Amino acid sequence: MSVAGCHTVLVAGSANLDFVVTASRVPAPGETILGRDFKTFPGGKGANQAVAAARAGGASTRMLLALGNDAHAEPIEASLREAGVKLDIVRAASEATGVAFICVADSAENAITVAPGANATLGAAHLPPLGQVSHLLLQLETPLPVVQAWAMAARDAGVVVVLNAAPAATLPEELLRCVDMLIVNEGELAMLAGPDGDIDARMQSLGVECVVVTLGSRGCRAWRGGESLSQPGFAVEAVDTTGAGDTFCGTLVAAMSRGEAFASALRRATAASALACTKMGAQAGMPSFDEVEGLLAAPTEPGHRAITPGNRRP
Repeated sequence: MSVAGCHTVLVAGSANLDFVVTASRVPAPGETILGRDFKTFPGGKGANQAVAAARAGGASTRMLLALGNDAHAEPIEASLREAGVKLDIVRAASEATGVAFICVADSAENAITVAPGANATLGAAHLPPLGQVSHLLLQLETPLPVVQAWAMAARDAGVVVVLNAAPAATLPEELLRCVDMLIVNEGELAMLAGPDGDIDARMQSLGVECVVVTLGSRGCRAWRGGESLSQPGFAVEAVDTTGAGDTFCGTLVAAMSRGEAFASALRRATAASALACTKMGAQAGMPSFDEVEGLLAAPTEPGHRAITPGNRRP
């Protein structure tokens, strides 16, 4: 249950500088291919989600992050501040700022390798006071025991705990018991609940009150309060899918923190993640509130309907 009257989203997690190369396709293991354009962009799952939440509007956004004392930290911090995110920065004296190496194919798919750097220095004691926080948004690019400690502290404070279980990892039961909303993609769901069986049954098997599974261009599916919901995707011309999932997470949590109905928040997050695919770069491609409103108000194409209820639990 969220703290009454509070509308602040706290994101605790990773911040990286993304080194992005475009190429005709992602290379196979052991293969070298020639790329084309090269650019750097602020990134990291935590920072991406914080920017998305801030741009979604209606909720104050803070972020706990760790940065090194190097030039790579500067564009990350600037991007977060420009988006309106209030920062709690841990300066790592002996570690470089985290970086990610990303190959983006002409199909808009990507392959990503992350060097955590300063992100690995975050500790349980770094979590700021939670008195004005309604939702804590976590990911898995920081040490798992620390993520679990943050989740436990938030649960004890009555804060809604949202975990984006990415990158895919096996999670301890103690952590899942602290989570109010779990957000995963299909691969991450397979890691947690196994690859076989009906998607709704696998969501239910995790024992979390609310589970959301993102399905790429097909939208998302959710299980909440004994009901399954399906939200189709929005048709866009994709350029780069980097950060689309993070856009979904940040937008969804921001909408929930300001009291938007769950079904409406899912639709908004799905629209925002689609728009994020239309520009290069994770944070650079994240849409504003007005851009999302425009897509939501546009005529829908066949197969891209408003959210509809699925099967109810008997």
